[in-house]
Amino acid sequence: MNIEQIREYCLSKKGTTESFPFDKDTLVFKVLNKMFVIAPLNKWESGEASITLKSDPIYTVELREQYESVYPGPYVSNKHWNTIAIYKGELPAKFILELIDHSYSMVLKGMSKKLRATL
Repeated sequence: MNIEQIREYCLSKKGTTESFPFDKDTLVFKVLNKMFVIAPLNKWESGEASITLKSDPIYTVELREQYESVYPGPYVSNKHWNTIAIYKGELPAKFILELIDHSYSMVLKGMSKKLRATL
C-alpha cells in the first residue's frame, strides 16, 4: 500500500479535504474540518510508512494488544489515536482501509447531527 492509494481512498470519502496544517511534511485528511488521518510524508520517504488514525478507546487498546505494528501515536491523545506502521507489512491493505473507515466514522460520530447533515 502506498501513500497515493491512501490519499485517493481518503479523498473518496464525503466531505474530505487534505492539507498541511502542521508543517510541509505532515499530510492531514479532514472530514468537515476534523482530522481523521495523519500521514507523515517524511516517514514514507525514509521507508517507515505510517499513518495515525482516530479510534474508539476500547478498540484502540485491543489493536495495540493484537498487533505489533499498532502503537500510540505521537503528538495526539493516546486514548483515541493509534499509529499504524504500514512498512512492517503486518496488516493487509484491506484491514488498513477498514481502520481508515473506522477513524472517519469516529470523527463523524463526534459531530452534531446538524453538522453531519451537511454531508
